[in-house]
Amino acid sequence: MSRPFQLFNLPLQFDLDPAALEHTYRQLAARFHPDKTATASAFEQKQAVMMAAAVNEAYRQLSQPLERAVLLLQARGIQADSEERTAFDPEFLMQQMEWREELADARAEASAERLAALDTQVAAEETQLLAKLSAAFRQENYAQAAELVPQGRFLAKLRQEIRAAL
Repeated sequence: MSRPFQLFNLPLQFDLDPAALEHTYRQLAARFHPDKTATASAFEQKQAVMMAAAVNEAYRQLSQPLERAVLLLQARGIQADSEERTAFDPEFLMQQMEWREELADARAEASAERLAALDTQVAAEETQLLAKLSAAFRQENYAQAAELVPQGRFLAKLRQEIRAAL
């Protein structure tokens, strides 16, 4: 079982309740907060710091859908971020090029309006991709899920670039 899912006592599934995840995170963060061991031995203090770091990292991974997908695929022996998964279908490649051109043009014009419109378009595509990812996991179609992760990574990176330009 994947360590972050184990630490949060969650089933190995893509769809999680964000409120329940947040609640469990707060409980674990409070339980393992290093301040609770301020008067303990150096070993216990170090253990508390390590546990707090593990809780924070597990929460980061579980709260981000693409990271959660990678964990689930890794638990099944599939490396979604491997080099062999960098080939996209031609339609997605064409769309990538169009978005990149629009981003370059919007930056050159310093057009916040064009950047915001592009962000809205890419955000909608990202939402659709996450819905497809959820469906792939529910259907236990791990090959499809593994193909969607790199596309999701591209969309997330593009959105970061757009927000940085805004």
